[in-house]
Amino acid sequence: MISEFDIIYRYFTRPSPAAVLGIGDDAALIKPTTGMELAVSTDMLLSGQHFFADADPRKLGHKSLAVNLSDMAAMGARPRWATLALALPEAIVRADEKWLEAFADGFFGLAHTHQVELIGGDTTCGPLNICVTIIGEVAKGKALRRSGARSGDDIWISGHLGDAALALAHEQRRIVLEPGEIAACLPALDTPTARVQLGQRLIGLASSAIDISDGLLADLGHILKSSKVAAVIRMNEINCSTAMKKHLPQPLAIKCLLAGGDDYELCFTAPKSKCGKIQTLSRELEIPLTRIGRIGEGEGLAVLDAEGKLLTLETKGYDHFRI
Repeated sequence: MISEFDIIYRYFTRPSPAAVLGIGDDAALIKPTTGMELAVSTDMLLSGQHFFADADPRKLGHKSLAVNLSDMAAMGARPRWATLALALPEAIVRADEKWLEAFADGFFGLAHTHQVELIGGDTTCGPLNICVTIIGEVAKGKALRRSGARSGDDIWISGHLGDAALALAHEQRRIVLEPGEIAACLPALDTPTARVQLGQRLIGLASSAIDISDGLLADLGHILKSSKVAAVIRMNEINCSTAMKKHLPQPLAIKCLLAGGDDYELCFTAPKSKCGKIQTLSRELEIPLTRIGRIGEGEGLAVLDAEGKLLTLETKGYDHFRI
């Protein structure tokens, strides 16, 4: 049976020239760039809760890093280093080194794209569990936060929402998608794109930002709570795919769009005066950026349907502890 150290050195030890000291000691050493602050985030993915047990390991490696990159994007930070902790079932450790090879390929493929170095972590035997900590840099005092939204700001989203949740609903047989629809929606669930470059470009434009991991309503709600403001959004203004449009206004599709989660797009606010620059940025990056509502005074989030009527959803977003 392959040992813990064989796994580390064979699959996860790569050069880390940007670190003072990488894998191979009791701790990594890093030196922040002068004038920068460190941004640190951790995400855990658990088999049976965040992904299916038979998930493609290459896609799983990609996603395990992508969800952390999305947190860096929401802060406007440049991702630099990561650590990886893996709990591996005995079946993988004993007989399925191809799983490890594919997982590592997916992880390092995305890491290479964003110049992220793996500088440490841990491995153990147990139910499949993946935990990544990512460390990034952002200029002092410039990080995007949830607490900066102000009354009168526009509310924006990147990309389009709901496809990952729609794909998951199909996999769980709660809805039936046509072959072309599932082919279009599955990448959002399996290999999401983190908006890292967009986040960095939003510094100086956005007043607040968050990544949409638990659903638009839940995550926008975090901005409202932190900023002590209210908001009104219009559901028909939310950018969505052809597949999603086909299934709206079915209640399940509405839930996927507003509260499904796993989007990993950015939701951000900005003064109305920044509209032109944001639209220019959208064209430059070739990323749809769409205004969906407005920040107001008070508290609470109102969602209006296509007819301007107030829409009520029992579920605001994904909750790990909802039974």
